[in-house]
Amino acid sequence: MFELSAELVAFLMLGGVFTLVLTGFPIAFVIGSVSFIVGILVFGPTTTYHILYSRFYDLSLNYPYLAVPLFTFMGVILQHSGITKDLYESLYEVLGRLKGGLAIVTIVFGTILATCLGVIAASVTILTLIALGPMVERGYDRPLAAGSIVASGTLGILIPPSIMLVVYGPQAGISIGQMFMGAVFPGLLLAFAYVTYVVIRCWINPELGPAIPEDQITPFTMGKLWRLLKSLVPPILLILAVLGTIFSGVAPPTEAAAVGCLAAILLAIGYGKFSFALLKHASLETLRVSAFVVMIAALCYAFVGVFMSAGSGDVVSNAILAVPGGKWVSFAMIMLIVFLLGLFIEWIGIVFIIVPIFTPILAELGFNALWAGMMICINLQMAFQTPPMAMSIFVLKGTAPDELGLTMADIIKGVIPFVIIIMVVLVLCTIFPGIITWLPEKMMGPSH
Repeated sequence: MFELSAELVAFLMLGGVFTLVLTGFPIAFVIGSVSFIVGILVFGPTTTYHILYSRFYDLSLNYPYLAVPLFTFMGVILQHSGITKDLYESLYEVLGRLKGGLAIVTIVFGTILATCLGVIAASVTILTLIALGPMVERGYDRPLAAGSIVASGTLGILIPPSIMLVVYGPQAGISIGQMFMGAVFPGLLLAFAYVTYVVIRCWINPELGPAIPEDQITPFTMGKLWRLLKSLVPPILLILAVLGTIFSGVAPPTEAAAVGCLAAILLAIGYGKFSFALLKHASLETLRVSAFVVMIAALCYAFVGVFMSAGSGDVVSNAILAVPGGKWVSFAMIMLIVFLLGLFIEWIGIVFIIVPIFTPILAELGFNALWAGMMICINLQMAFQTPPMAMSIFVLKGTAPDELGLTMADIIKGVIPFVIIIMVVLVLCTIFPGIITWLPEKMMGPSH
């Protein structure tokens, strides 16, 4: 054991994680090894083993995390249920005649998809397979097409049912139901802002997103309207099954996730897509994702245990609280730290590391816990879209057919305006906090 100051421990742990992440090692092993090595140096093996064991055990008994595998299973079943293609084609028949119509359809479709899946890889994959080809073939600007897919596909991690909110809530002592309600309007505001951006860009320069040629436009008939309404029924039923049971108070999020699984299976049966092979695939994918989440969660939880036990949490707290300029400058510093972490670390690692450290600081600064938590979650939207650790970008690039000629430069160029839009929405939510807090306060009473 060594007599190390809390400041030095903070430097070793945070610096160690940052350095090792750049080597390309999986984040779970990086965080676990840093916490174990520093724990041995500071506390010795007995205390370190006790901290790691107790943190692992506490996490395994955290009931709300059952929603993670349930929502994952629901998303995988829906991904293969057949409801997505019909909905996209119906929306295109309605909106395709507008300038930038296909990009608008992609964003609207991605928003609807977000209410059903909550799994980023699935959302971006579906949007890429369904929307990228038609946009490129119709002469759409590749960066605009790629940006629309990445931005709208990433909404699934914010708009409920979102796995990120399920993970964040228990860490911050906020009910998952309140997190879900607090995310509704920011998620819709982001979607609206994305659509507005596409409309303005294509109005200024129609060549970026050409409308359907006049000779290919068919009149809008009652048949098209009926097809659109019919394709909207499955996602509406799913939203009612999950969010309806939560918002009405019938069931908490964990049980609502189980209801969503049942609804997804029934929809797959209704579309004739359900099979033993699909059930096996969904179960294995759920096991893979859940094991990944729990592994990172447990090791991050252990990391925070060592970090806080060494007094390093107070070091970070004092540094942020001592920033000149008042509480808003301190809050801006927290948001900047979250953004910078998002460049290098996956969201789940960020949540499990920062929430136990920042939540007491935000409370001391006097911020509403729900509002502050949602601001961090909105901020983390950028983590999926900003290299080098940009999962949405990599999923799009990996899924896009080679013959479409989409380059990484196209994707990054297209994503930048949408990242700026997220920053603007963060500013709006700061000026008008009711965007986040109004719905939870109306439906569940004021949050404290």
